[in-house]
Amino acid sequence: MSMYGRDPWGGSLEIHADSATDDDRSRNMDLDRAALSRQLNETQQSWLLAGPGDKAKKKKKYVDLGCLIVSRKIFLWTVGLLLACGLLAGLITLIVKTVPRHRPHRPPPDNYTVALHKALMFFNAQRSGPIPKHNNVSWRGNSGMKDGVSDVGFHRNLVGGFYDAGDAIKFNFPMSFAMTMLSWSVIEYSAKYEAVGELDHVKEIIKWGADYILKTFNSSADIIDRVASQVGSGNTADGDGSPNDHYCWVRPEDIDYPRPVFECSSCADLASEMAAALASASIVFKDSETYSKKLVHGADTLWKFARKQHGIYSPRGSEASIFYNSSSFWDEYVWGGAWMYFATGNSSYLSLATHPTLAKHAGAFWGGPDYGVLSWDNKLAGAQVLLSRLRLFLSPGYPYEEILKTFHNQTGLVMCSYLPMYSSFNRTKGGLIQLNHGRPQPLQYVVNAAFLASVFSDYLDASDIPGWYCGPDFYPTSVLRDFAKTQIDYILGKNPEKMSYVVGYGPRYPKHVHHRGASIPKNGVKYGCKGGWKWRDTPKANPNTIIGAMVAGPDKHDGFKDVRSNYNYTEPTLAGNAGLVAALISLSGEADGIDQNTIFSAITPMFPTPPPPPAPWKP
Repeated sequence: MSMYGRDPWGGSLEIHADSATDDDRSRNMDLDRAALSRQLNETQQSWLLAGPGDKAKKKKKYVDLGCLIVSRKIFLWTVGLLLACGLLAGLITLIVKTVPRHRPHRPPPDNYTVALHKALMFFNAQRSGPIPKHNNVSWRGNSGMKDGVSDVGFHRNLVGGFYDAGDAIKFNFPMSFAMTMLSWSVIEYSAKYEAVGELDHVKEIIKWGADYILKTFNSSADIIDRVASQVGSGNTADGDGSPNDHYCWVRPEDIDYPRPVFECSSCADLASEMAAALASASIVFKDSETYSKKLVHGADTLWKFARKQHGIYSPRGSEASIFYNSSSFWDEYVWGGAWMYFATGNSSYLSLATHPTLAKHAGAFWGGPDYGVLSWDNKLAGAQVLLSRLRLFLSPGYPYEEILKTFHNQTGLVMCSYLPMYSSFNRTKGGLIQLNHGRPQPLQYVVNAAFLASVFSDYLDASDIPGWYCGPDFYPTSVLRDFAKTQIDYILGKNPEKMSYVVGYGPRYPKHVHHRGASIPKNGVKYGCKGGWKWRDTPKANPNTIIGAMVAGPDKHDGFKDVRSNYNYTEPTLAGNAGLVAALISLSGEADGIDQNTIFSAITPMFPTPPPPPAPWKP
């Protein structure tokens, strides 16, 4: 066969016989067609169109990242931007860490918090002994520096503690109650105290009082036979003009007359209250193990002394009976027993505090005109609230449940008696509850009731209980807080006199407070007993403002006389201010609720003892 064919267009057609070469050419043509059929992007087209030199030049403008080819310019900009952002972030972090932070401003404190700051200052003004440098009461100085030692019959150190009121007497009975109330308020509301910056301050006040109480007996011993009950004398009944803390109107710093020490060897009421003060303080200072144990040991020593003899510290005719007469010791047994149980976890104290006979003697099963009124004399209402707390949160069950249920029910009745729709207590036209039935100095009782109502409402809220019954009527817990607020608001100025009864709070408050230190100017002149009378009797306002002092209060007609000579209107007291502080912190709005667990720190987990089986049936 010829290898040349005729070319229909006029030439010869050459046919190659090398089949391998033809197959390769055919495959290459197929690849070329596939390449031509794929759409090329601009970059690839530029590579095809460019010459060898141009192609190399163009390729240098791109960076091959393996899975991605990007423009070198974009790549460099991206890397630079990331580095810049990193440097900026580092600079901002450095500035934030080195420049002082400006926290957002807190909202202004509510009225109760403002009043609280002032009410605590009163205790600074009442200090006896060496005054700390940070005391912040410029007109007070060291006083009573020989208390106890100057009494030849006692001759032991009793320096320290607090003066009771406008005089310079140290009454251990109301002082101990004041410390117990302050400790109770700290145990329940420590977070609130801390939030308003007063936790360290109030703990320092409690420690000042507790340290003094430890001096009034042999606190290192296990068994004692007496305690000091009072330092200083105020009895002017004999009229012989002997210098003492009521006859002489002088600054505490200028006292140079004798200050006798009174002791008692049969005073279950006083010793039980002192035990309650130390026991409650031991819970406040539970993080200071050594000090807390010291307080518990002292409380235990006092408790054993209180249980050995059944007498009151204020027998008829004594000075104590004139100023702070105790009506009984049974309520102190229930109150003190409850605090001893919380401080130690020893169930023997709970068994005593919940003993039906003890409760009966304390008046738990009957009313009376002063039933439900918490005071330095009657602690039953406070003890019932405390033990109701135990039932609400721990529910110890048998054998305590029956009496705890009774205390809980009685607490409910006390709360009902505070409400205006019931006639247990009268009210003034201005709305002040008359817990002392129109007698003078009403405010000290009102603040205690306000605290009990407020703290009990917090107990119910924390237990998810919406309220309580007064007979067939159900009242929400908010009613209790409303009662507490109306009473404290009255004291702070919402009253017919439009006067705050807390010195230094509000635009109008008493200026003639019955208080020796506040009424005598700090002018370097030492006045004798009668020499100071001109400051007692002057119609001029006190030269020194005793910040935070809650005066005795108005009469039953809402009237008030701002006169220094009438202590029934213008004299403040340690116990009264303690109740005020407790009520104010419970109502303050910086934080909500109570500390449910701290008070139970010493109590081991409870597994209620089952009741005994019933007696076998006999036909």
